[in-house]
Amino acid sequence: MKRHLTHLSKTILQNSSSKTLPLSRCLSTQEAIERRHHLFTLEKKRQVESVGRIEKIEVRYKGVPKDCTLVMNKDISSPYDCARHLSEWHADSNALALIDGAVHWDMHRPLSENCTLEFQSYSSTEPQAVNKAFWRTCSFLLGAVAARAFKEDVTVKLHSFPGPDIRSGSFIYDVELSLPAWSPAPRELITLSAELVRLCRRGAPLERLEVSEELALEMFVDNSHKAKQIPSIARTNGKVTLYRVEKHVDISKGPLVCHAAQVGRAAVAAVHRIIGSAAGEPEQLYRLQGVALPAGVMLNHFAFNILVERAKKLNPARSPFSPFGEDGVRNMAATA
Repeated sequence: MKRHLTHLSKTILQNSSSKTLPLSRCLSTQEAIERRHHLFTLEKKRQVESVGRIEKIEVRYKGVPKDCTLVMNKDISSPYDCARHLSEWHADSNALALIDGAVHWDMHRPLSENCTLEFQSYSSTEPQAVNKAFWRTCSFLLGAVAARAFKEDVTVKLHSFPGPDIRSGSFIYDVELSLPAWSPAPRELITLSAELVRLCRRGAPLERLEVSEELALEMFVDNSHKAKQIPSIARTNGKVTLYRVEKHVDISKGPLVCHAAQVGRAAVAAVHRIIGSAAGEPEQLYRLQGVALPAGVMLNHFAFNILVERAKKLNPARSPFSPFGEDGVRNMAATA
């Protein structure tokens, strides 16, 4: 059987040309990754520089070891920065921030006004928000692996992933691949799983950035699926929320967890073909499905294999080829 996957350590990215090629037909998958990363970096720098005169805000922290008030920089300091003032443990172990007791906030998202701050970890008494953010992050990371794991002669276009449904038994990402009727061999699933684990162990932060619809379209000029979704996503306020891990940039409403190392044991359990009939859509997508545990959660090999076997069953989440047509695609993108 022909092997389609490549070891990422041997992949050579085209750093220079990816920053200048404007047309999708000129971009390889890896060049598109580099280009989005470059545009993300420039826009993040522009937004930081646009803050201008630095103003101070008061962040009233509530939690262990004791309540306190931190004086931070408006529109620059994030909950992660606050956590670092408390201890390394606070910075590394917490997944989300809770602002004013009501709003779940990304750890790396800047704070814009005086507020109260609480942290939420994987051992919180009410873990629903953390669990959903963890599951959503796993889908995001699975997309990052899919975008980089294939050989250069395979065209990869990420489509979308639905909102997290922990009861389904697997997190997913739907991907268009230029592989007719691909059915991955067990060793290929092992390769995908290994790349997912490596990505998580490198522990890169999950960075959030809001951009204009125009910039989002420019960043995803190579991906017809994302380009179709962006106008609907931006319809509310003209903005599109992006996240970045290492050099991978994708669309998600978030929130995501603090950093990739908070994903512990993980596996890509299955790949299913999704046959489509919607006008203007590819004839088929592939649904990648995985399962993971938060770092620090211990489970023996036998028990984890039970989770993997359960995750092999086709996830029933809405297909991009559902009867809802374009609305179905819009809903998947909006809830990702």
